[in-house]
Amino acid sequence: MPKAAPYTPPSPQALTGLRVLDLSRILAGPTATQLLADLGAEVIKVERPGIGDDTRGWGPPFLTGKDGQETRESAYYLSANRGKESLALNIADPRGQAILRDIAAQSDVLVENFKPGDLARHGLDYASLSALNPRLIYCSITGFGQTGPNAHRAGYDFLVQGEAGLMSLTGTPDGPPMKAGVGIADILCGMYAAVGILAALQARHATGRGQHIDLALMDAQVAMLVNQGVAHLTDGQIPPRRGNDHPTIVPYGSFPAADGDFILAIGNDGQFARFVAEAGATHLSHDPRFATNADRVRNRTALIPLIATLTQGRSTADWLAACTRMNVPAGPVNTLDQVFASPQVAARQMRISLPHPTSATGTVELIGNPLKFSHTPIHPAKAPALLGQDSQAVLSRLLGMDSQTCAALAAQGVIATKGRI
Repeated sequence: MPKAAPYTPPSPQALTGLRVLDLSRILAGPTATQLLADLGAEVIKVERPGIGDDTRGWGPPFLTGKDGQETRESAYYLSANRGKESLALNIADPRGQAILRDIAAQSDVLVENFKPGDLARHGLDYASLSALNPRLIYCSITGFGQTGPNAHRAGYDFLVQGEAGLMSLTGTPDGPPMKAGVGIADILCGMYAAVGILAALQARHATGRGQHIDLALMDAQVAMLVNQGVAHLTDGQIPPRRGNDHPTIVPYGSFPAADGDFILAIGNDGQFARFVAEAGATHLSHDPRFATNADRVRNRTALIPLIATLTQGRSTADWLAACTRMNVPAGPVNTLDQVFASPQVAARQMRISLPHPTSATGTVELIGNPLKFSHTPIHPAKAPALLGQDSQAVLSRLLGMDSQTCAALAAQGVIATKGRI
């Protein structure tokens, strides 16, 4: 397969000129580095030869190749790795470690999610690399952080959703605790990582020095408890699971229509009065049990069944049209095919298509970036790379290695230079 050229944005972006060395895999770290790549950073993803990021094999579904067979590019991997170059490098080999140190010396940011102490054994920890490059910003993402009694434990999104309390809040009152439908602990941690890296870059402008960012999935998930967590700290009560209902706003949840469910998100007393008037139940807004939101929260068990009785006689489309007319927040409960067929999603470029070298269609369908800049717009980046697709290009560009040297390193298992499909 022809060697891919380094990706060059068509015009400067917010992070153009920033080099990120990405040693992370799975979801939290790759989410952070994909965001940095979208913003224009040069992101070099370091992967194990022959295996790569674990998520390459986390399917099906997998991308279909030109021969009609599955490739080794799973939808999971594709979701978090666009815009990056793939350098397949064996960092367990001293020669691989030396190569990584040479690249780190020329990089602005390093992101990794190894267990505490793992990279120190290879001389690739923050202390070792910052001695070579004092400007390096080194972000470590772990399950429980670099300190504390659980620092040695591996972290997984599902476990953290449970241990940090999110699952105790998610699900129906009479059902079991439930995790979110996506890896929200990983995703949120990745967002915190990106924010932390950008803050460290700003600090570097003033000090000239990088720093170590210690970020834990557990910490990020505890932070995500927001109002529910502070409610517990305020009154000492353990919040129950409420299904789709809101703890402090009523009515705010999903309600039955004649042909399915729709979302009703009434946020103030005026909206409530307009809604019940439309439903032919004006008296409810004058009922002292329901006159204010605080009253409705206290008397939710009486009100919600009444609202459900009112809504079930009309279609979803009818209710959505009526709520739009009344300026009452309401919306559908869409399946993913409806989401990606939405004119709004299309208008906001939240579904994108990028060229892909081995796809049966020549392209890969991905989810777009939600950030919209007026002066440094995000340009669609290159598709997620095949394993080792850019190894030779990266080593040539940064370390001046010629093709013969790369071939020798590949023969010795130090690097891989060919995408595996």
